[in-house]
Amino acid sequence: MKLEVLNQEGNTTGRHFELPDSIFGVEPNEHAVYLAVKQYNANQRQGTHKSKERSELSGSTRKLHKQKGTGGSRKGDIKSPTFKGGARVFGPRPRDYSFSLNKKVKALARVSALSVKAAKGQIMIIEDLKIDAPSTKSFVQVLKNLKVDNIKPLIVTGDYDQNVYLSSRNLQKAVVSAARDLNTYGILNAGKLVFFESGIKQLVEELN
Repeated sequence: MKLEVLNQEGNTTGRHFELPDSIFGVEPNEHAVYLAVKQYNANQRQGTHKSKERSELSGSTRKLHKQKGTGGSRKGDIKSPTFKGGARVFGPRPRDYSFSLNKKVKALARVSALSVKAAKGQIMIIEDLKIDAPSTKSFVQVLKNLKVDNIKPLIVTGDYDQNVYLSSRNLQKAVVSAARDLNTYGILNAGKLVFFESGIKQLVEELN
C-alpha cells in the first residue's frame, strides 16, 4: 500500500511512502489482539483495594449475650460480619493484576491492529512537525488542517519530541506517542493514526 506524505497544511508534498504488507497487510489475529488489549488493561489497574477483615477491625470481643435462654441465635462478638459496622467476609486485598505476554504474540497483535487500520483507510503520513516552543493553538490548527481534530487522532512521532507532547497535552482527544511506545490498545482506540515520516520509518524498521 502506498500513501501520500502530507505537509502540516494538509496538502500533498508529492512524496509517497510504501507501507510493507508484512506489517500493514497481514490477516489479523483476533486472539492475539484480545490478549494484548487484556494485558494492557490489566497493567493499568492499581490493585490497591482493601477492606478490613475480622482480625483487623477494632472492637470488643465480649460475648453479646448468654448462649441459651434468650430465644435469639448464638452470636460471636460485635465485629461479626452479620452486624452493621462489622468486618467483611473475604474482602478485597491488594494484588498485582499484571501478567506477561510472549514477545511474538505482542508483535503479532500490534501488526494485526495496524493491518486493521490500514484496511479501513485510517492511516495518514505527514512531514515531521517542527515546533520551536509548546503551542496548543498551533497544534490544534495542524489537526484541523489534516481534518482529524474531532476523531481521536494518535500522532506517532519518531523520537520523543517534548514540544509536540506539551502542545497536545491539554487536548482531550489527541494523543501523542513515540513509535517505540506504540501498543495494540492505543492503535485500536485511535480514530486515525497520524504518522510523522520519522515515526513510520522507525516503526517499520523495528517490526521488520
